Amino acid sequence: MRNFREIVCALVLGVVAVGCHQGMWNKSRLKPYEASSFFENGQSTRALPEGVVVFGDARIDTHFYQGKVNGEFATTYPFEITEEVLARGKERYEIYCTPCHGYTGDGNGMIVQRELKKAASHTGDARLLDPAQSPPGYFFDVITNGFGVMYSYATRVKPEDRWAVVAYIKALQISQNAQMADLSAAEQEEVRNPSAHAEGDHEPEHEEH
Repeated sequence: MRNFREIVCALVLGVVAVGCHQGMWNKSRLKPYEASSFFENGQSTRALPEGVVVFGDARIDTHFYQGKVNGEFATTYPFEITEEVLARGKERYEIYCTPCHGYTGDGNGMIVQRELKKAASHTGDARLLDPAQSPPGYFFDVITNGFGVMYSYATRVKPEDRWAVVAYIKALQISQNAQMADLSAAEQEEVRNPSAHAEGDHEPEHEEH
C-alpha cells in the first residue's frame, strides 16, 4: 500500500512539474508601462478615471494644496506663521533652495557660481518683491509646479513645508531690503550704537564683602 501511495504522489508531482514552464514566470503579470494588446490604447498602465481621488486625500482645500483662492494666487497663508514655522522654512530652504538661489535669496547659489543658468533673485527682482505680482500663493505654485528650468518640488517637499519655505522667502525679502525708517526709534538707536546696548545686556558685578 505504501509503495502505491508513493507512486501516486510521484505521478501527481510529475504532472504539476510538467505544467510549470518559463511562460508562467514571464507572463504572470504585466510590468508598469509594458505594452499590452488587452487594452484599446495598447498600454498596460491604465489612466485614472477623471475626478478620482485617493481615499481620505481629496485635497479640496485649494488654498492649502494649490496656493489659490477663487482661482487667484493666495495673498494669505492657510495657517498661522509662527517662529517655529519660519525655522522649519529656513531649514527646508537651505536644503532645497540655496544651491541655486543662495542663502540670502540673491540667485547666486553654488550651482550658479559653477556657470549654470542664474536663478531668480528673491530679494532683488522687483517683480518678486511686489506683493501684488508675487503674493505667497505665487511662490507656492512655483515650488509645487516648477518654473522655467526649475523643476517641481511637489514630490520632495510636502505642502506644509512649501508654505514654510514661502514664509521664509518673504522674511528674507524683508531682511535683505530693510530700511532704517522701517525700524522703531529704539531699534534704530540699537543699530547706531550696538556696543552700548551690548554692554547694557550685562548686569553690573557686585563685590562680595
